[in-house]
Amino acid sequence: MEIIYENEVKALGACVEEFADGNMFIIFGENAPDELKDYCYLVSVNPINGTIAAGQYLKIDDKEYRITAVGEEAPVTLAGLGHMTINMNGATVVELPGTLYTEEAPVPDIHVGTKLSIIEK
Repeated sequence: MEIIYENEVKALGACVEEFADGNMFIIFGENAPDELKDYCYLVSVNPINGTIAAGQYLKIDDKEYRITAVGEEAPVTLAGLGHMTINMNGATVVELPGTLYTEEAPVPDIHVGTKLSIIEK
């Protein structure tokens, strides 16, 4: 198993649950703009070790979700700002360039200390 990216949730915005019904969530580095902080899970800005691609897995604590599509801007904003939208709707065609898509699943419980990683098996 190769770890492409890893991080840990440091704080939760007050309104993060608003996106859960749409099977999506947003992570952002600790320097997120004030107008976005309430909607994001705050993380550190960590490097990406390799290329993020469909077929890899997004791991949230001990649960793994197959990545189905990756927007071209998602790795750029993740590496530079710690920012990425994760949509767990199973889409295989990118609708938004800053979004990573996974197999369809409800957003799991994410809290301070939740570990996020992208792995290649």
